[in-house]
Order: sequence, then C-alpha cells, then structure tokens
Amino acid sequence: MRVGVPRELKDNEYRVAITPAGVRELVVSGHSVIIERNAGAGSSIPDTDFERAGASIVPDADTVFSEADMVLKVKEPIPEEFHRLREGLILFTYLHLAASEPVTRALMESGAAGVAYETVELPDRSLPLLAPMSEVAGRMAPQAGAKLLEREHGGRGVLLGGVSGVRPGRVVVIGAGMSGMNAAWIAQGMEAEVVILDKNINKLRDVDRIHQGKILTLASNRLAVEEVVTDADLVIGAVLVPGAVAPTVVTEDIIKEMKPGSVVVDISIDQGGCFETSHMTTHSDPTYVVHDVVHYCVGNMPGAVPHTSTYALTNATLPYVVALADHGLADAVRRDPALAKGVNVLGGQIVYEPVAEAHGLPWTALHSLI
Repeated sequence: MRVGVPRELKDNEYRVAITPAGVRELVVSGHSVIIERNAGAGSSIPDTDFERAGASIVPDADTVFSEADMVLKVKEPIPEEFHRLREGLILFTYLHLAASEPVTRALMESGAAGVAYETVELPDRSLPLLAPMSEVAGRMAPQAGAKLLEREHGGRGVLLGGVSGVRPGRVVVIGAGMSGMNAAWIAQGMEAEVVILDKNINKLRDVDRIHQGKILTLASNRLAVEEVVTDADLVIGAVLVPGAVAPTVVTEDIIKEMKPGSVVVDISIDQGGCFETSHMTTHSDPTYVVHDVVHYCVGNMPGAVPHTSTYALTNATLPYVVALADHGLADAVRRDPALAKGVNVLGGQIVYEPVAEAHGLPWTALHSLI
C-alpha cells in the first residue's frame, strides 16, 4: 500500500502524523511512504530524517492525496482540503465528526473511508489512540490555566501554588478520564488545591488510591458542580462520551456566578465542549471572556508541543497503520473489532451511530458494507 502524509493546515498545528521510526516500519513491511515537503518541520523532524528512513518527499499535498491509498493526518481536514478527498481513499486521523457536520458531509460526498483515531475502542472501553493526546492536553491544561490567572492575561492574579501563609489557587477538574486524571495530577504537583469530579466512583477510587488524599474526589451531580465551580479559580473540563458530542456540564448560569477573573479550560472542545459558554478557539487567538470569566477553548492543545505529541501519537497509531496497510481496510477491521469501531464513514454512509445521532442523519451498520 502507498501511505501518504501531508503537512497539517489547521491554525498553529505543527504536529505530523508519522515519525521516521513509523516510516521504517512501513517500508520494512513492504509499503511505500510519501510525505509532503516540510511536513515534519514544525515537530523538529527534517525531511532528511524521513528520507533516511525510506520515505519519498513530494512537493505538495495534492500529490500526497492523489497518489496515496491511505492518508495519515493528525487533525480533521479543513474546508480547503475537502476537494482532495476521493472515493477509494482511506483517511486515518482525528475526525471528531460528531462536532462537525461539514466534515461529516464532505467525507460522505467524497466516498472516502473516514477512520477516526478517537473512536478506536478496546474491549475494556479504553481509547488507545485518544489516550496519548488526552494525556498531553491534560498535562497542558493547568499550565495554560496558571498563565491565564496572571493579571496581565485577564485573570484574578492568583498563583496556583500560593506561597507560605497565602492560600493556593483552587482548581476543579470535571471528568476523571485520561485527560482529567493528568490535569489533576499536574495541578496538584503545582501545589494547588484540587478537586476532581466524575460520575464513575471506581475512577474516583483510583484517584484516591494513587494520590492518597492529596486530590479531593467528589461524585459529580448538578449541585456538586455548581458549588465547587463557583468557588474555583480554575476549572478544567475533561468530559468525554466516545465519538459523541460532549454533554454540557457547566451552564451559563453557573459561569455567571464564578469569581471575576477566574479561568475555564475546555479540553472537551473537540467534541463540542462541556461548558455552555464554550466555542472553539485557536492557538493564535486562544481566549475570550464571558461574564468576566476567561475561556481557553483551543481545539488542538497538543499542537503547541508538537515534538512530544508527534512521537506520542505515532507510538499509539503505528500498529493500526501497519494493520491497515498490510490487510486493507475490510480485512483489517474484520480481524480487529477495536479498529472496526474507528470507521466512521464508508462508501458515502455513516457507519458510527453516535455521529449519525449528532447530526440527525441515517447510519448503516459497518458489517453490512464489508
């Protein structure tokens, strides 16, 4: 199979969908890899490193999309890339289709197969290809929030860790999944007061066991959310429903009651966001203010640390990339039910039910098409 990797076009997105090690694995397996010129530059991976690993460098994205059987990306295609999608192409990337009807329809109309990193799901319901970027975003969230709490960025002027004799900042993390656990861990390491909420008591037990009481755990319900959020300096939203739109956990009425200059960081924004006042922002214009609360809702947070993120992502995706290249889409998903759950669009039809539900569109069971 011929595998193509274009340069990412999303605002301030410097990650690339493969590393030289990934190229070498594919080439040794008998496949060829074409990479757009300078696709890895933002991740500090020069073209020469890819060439030494066995890839061919091509001048533009049009060549990548037209010549490849499977295209690997980091983020969903943006409108200026829609025309490159075509029947017979496998697109393997973060798609987040439940939050974007335009991308969903573009894939359907093109006839391309859309395989989403974020919906590949193991039998234990874990999400192996979402995990590395959730880990990065979770660890970044307290850093971003701490900076925004500084007065010059519109914050309350609170140092998260406090100082001797002065109370530290109060951080609330909503969701105890991969990103939420990492956010709470880093915030606690910064010596903030940290509360984490989740509906799953077993996840909260894990937090208690690991952190031995240094992070307060609370069962999530409407009253608990209202009470802790309105008293917080920094609130990090890390709620996930795999492949579906994130639920609204913090309403605008709660935002109105927060302290002026407090900060919210919405890690869930790729799936629509869990704050009612959230809308997606970019690294070049990352914040806005609603009811005197600073909102940070960047849709590709890990793109700010592309070198780390690129290697973490390829470590996770490579076995699935090799499987698709070795066996083709139909046989690969028959062999691996986890990978089958990653297929969102095939042959012009939605085959992942939560995406269809999000947009009020019909869906077809994958097994009926392969």
